[in-house]
Amino acid sequence: MKIKKILEVKNLKQYFKLDKNTVIKAVNDISFDIYKGEIFGLVGESGSGKSTTGRSIINIYQPTGGEVYYRGKQISDPKIFRAERKFINRNMQIIFQDSTSSLNSRMTIKEIIEEPLRIQKVYKNKDARFNKVVELMNLVGLDKMYLDYHPYECSGGQRQRAGIARALSVDPEFLIADEPIASLDVSIQAQMINLFKKLQRENGLTCLFISHDLAMVRYVCDRVGVMYQGKIVELAETKELYRNPIHPYTQALFSSILVPNPNCAEERTRIAYHPVSDIFSEEKSQLSEVSEGHFVCCSTLSF
Repeated sequence: MKIKKILEVKNLKQYFKLDKNTVIKAVNDISFDIYKGEIFGLVGESGSGKSTTGRSIINIYQPTGGEVYYRGKQISDPKIFRAERKFINRNMQIIFQDSTSSLNSRMTIKEIIEEPLRIQKVYKNKDARFNKVVELMNLVGLDKMYLDYHPYECSGGQRQRAGIARALSVDPEFLIADEPIASLDVSIQAQMINLFKKLQRENGLTCLFISHDLAMVRYVCDRVGVMYQGKIVELAETKELYRNPIHPYTQALFSSILVPNPNCAEERTRIAYHPVSDIFSEEKSQLSEVSEGHFVCCSTLSF
């Protein structure tokens, strides 16, 4: 049975002009697909363009170039996006990395989680909406005593859980999770990851999972793309990528994964990445399939 594409990203570019002589190429001509029921990971160092990619997909940033298709509709086109806005907002949600700035400090936690339900008219009365809010809070491990709290009265982890509950409130088909567990305690991190896996298994949730946590990405994601300076330098199924990283940057990145064993940590070799001018040259290279489903950014396949 053929797996259905939910999202297609084609030659996406997101440039920011600082002044007349300086342009930041935050996302520089990247392409990838995400299939129904898949959790697709994006990893890379800070400033590599991961968060900007997620924000460009959902049109928080209007892309400089390229195309984004959701269920065959070109949502990167401003006219189509405006016409399909309610449909897009009902089916696509984002969990923001910064829970402080993404939550309205004038609203209570109850109002924040309830707002999408009210706008989308998912439930017809207040009691049904309230019961859904309490259910969502229980789902993300947030006690209902926080219903009338404001974001500034909560810890960073509690705010993040409220943000996750808000994103899940309308049962979206596609979720962009931008560092969703970074500010959570380890026990709550495990709870959230198990929640994502459960939603994937039972509801067919499709997710773009953006993270620095390489060990967590290995556990939760089906395929992973590695970003460096606005480009995807390697993309493969998770097991294949972690077993056989090919691009020098991917090798250097994976060598930095922390090992919870002092003896192994002392013996491991850290790899330093130095941009090279050979087949992995950034200017000359393009994403090429080196084996089935394994893509590497290079200028030739003779390696």
